[in-house]
Amino acid sequence: MNTLQAQTRLIVRQRVRMLVNQYEVHGARPDGSEGDLYAFAQQKRMAFREQVTLYTDDSRTEPVLGFKARQVIDLGATYDIVDAGGSPIGSFRKDFARSLLRSTWHLEQPGYATLTGAERSTAVALIRRFTEIDWLPYHFDFLLDGRPAFSVEKKWGLRDRYVVDIHDPQLDRRLVTAMAIALDALQER
Repeated sequence: MNTLQAQTRLIVRQRVRMLVNQYEVHGARPDGSEGDLYAFAQQKRMAFREQVTLYTDDSRTEPVLGFKARQVIDLGATYDIVDAGGSPIGSFRKDFARSLLRSTWHLEQPGYATLTGAERSTAVALIRRFTEIDWLPYHFDFLLDGRPAFSVEKKWGLRDRYVVDIHDPQLDRRLVTAMAIALDALQER
């Protein structure tokens, strides 16, 4: 995971399967292409209590981290992010009231102020809410004390692909990875 912490750009790609969502998290090479695989995640669709575990690869034998909802049903649920051993490393939650217009999330890393991430474009946010267009690209910007900490950009394409740019060198990349996956996995909830 030390090489993960050195990354300033990650690429998250979704694999579409019948009963699960699967995600691959890669580092980015200098030319922008996918580099080393850092994590593989699988999410069961329509699970009673939302939980996603990230592994070193798609064999799913060695966990890296995960996140799980504290509550069973809650529109503003808090999700705890844990390391491979189950120790808490942070959390995130959706800001239900602010998300009525633009989806807004709060990410917490111990020892830091809370990061707030919102959809960059109000117009895109409104189009996504009032139409069935789920392939429309979107951008989230996460700020820490008013300055950019990281951003997640959904790219055009047949499959969901996200580019995650990390601006804050002290930000735990495991938290960024969990949040980037959650933006896809939980956005419709």
